Amino acid sequence: QVQLVESGGGLVQPGGSLRLSCTVSGNIFTIYTMDWHRQAPGKERELVATIPKGGSASYSDSVKGRFTISRDAAKGTVYLQMNSLKPEDTAIYYCKARVLVAGVLITYWGQGTQVTVSS
Repeated sequence: QVQLVESGGGLVQPGGSLRLSCTVSGNIFTIYTMDWHRQAPGKERELVATIPKGGSASYSDSVKGRFTISRDAAKGTVYLQMNSLKPEDTAIYYCKARVLVAGVLITYWGQGTQVTVSS
């Protein structure tokens, strides 16, 4: 059973910072691409940042220059450092991982963590 467990969300004032973490656990051979997505109330889920295995990160235009995605392969963990937060960053943030399990590439999602940016 593969699980993605997220942490680090919360309430922060505009201009503040938060760091999200997502750890993959279970019977895993290889973790490929890891992403962070977010979904604001009344809006569709959108891709925020992605980092492939051994590759370079990429970001949506709305967060470029403010957010940084990174991963620790040894821990099976992906991070999202969020700086200069704005009220429009308020959303539930989800991590996603493409994982090789018993020779099959499967996509898994975390349960989501709430980020609220408000004064």
